[in-house]
Amino acid sequence: MLTGELLNTHLPQLRMDDTIAKALTFINDYKVSHLPVIENEKFAGLISEVDLLDAESDSHKISSLQKDFIHASLKDNAHFLQAVNICNQFQTNVVPVVTSDGELLGTITTPALMQTMGVFSGAQEQGAILILEMEKNQFAISEISRIVESNDATILHLNTTVNTLTGLLTVTLQLNKKELSTIVATFERYEYNVIYYFGDEKFENDIQNNYQNLMNYLEI
Repeated sequence: MLTGELLNTHLPQLRMDDTIAKALTFINDYKVSHLPVIENEKFAGLISEVDLLDAESDSHKISSLQKDFIHASLKDNAHFLQAVNICNQFQTNVVPVVTSDGELLGTITTPALMQTMGVFSGAQEQGAILILEMEKNQFAISEISRIVESNDATILHLNTTVNTLTGLLTVTLQLNKKELSTIVATFERYEYNVIYYFGDEKFENDIQNNYQNLMNYLEI
């Protein structure tokens, strides 16, 4: 999904001669943390609510805060994950999208990004989630896929992150199969560390049933 497909053209744009009071009214009305500012019809930067509130007087013009502008924007052919990165980097819920000439086309808001991220990550799809933890050199997509497929399942989505404290790789799998007992057992048989799984409760129920059967046997 490209940024040009997520444009919101309804969010107001500020101009240099607008007052800080006007900007704060827009910030409050539209429930955003930043607003784009334009000058000579070109994107000049983002101004934050924090900087607006810190201004000496709300009667001053936006131009008086130009040194606080955030110069972050994307072209309309950028991948949407770059917009997510800008949100994280600058703690903003508004990402400006501009032309190659710097003209502001519109903005991307976090609700649009969240919805797109949900589709991208497969959050809307039905299935189980299984998380493995391993050394980086242990990671082999081919072997992980083979283990999953040997249990008549398919990987819908795979994501990897690195634990900054341990340096271990966390591998998150979303599968098209909810019953995970045999898949978990197979991964453990191949000495993978399964740190979390979410699916049908059959695996836990089997353990509980085996324990109960043992207790019943010992009481005989």
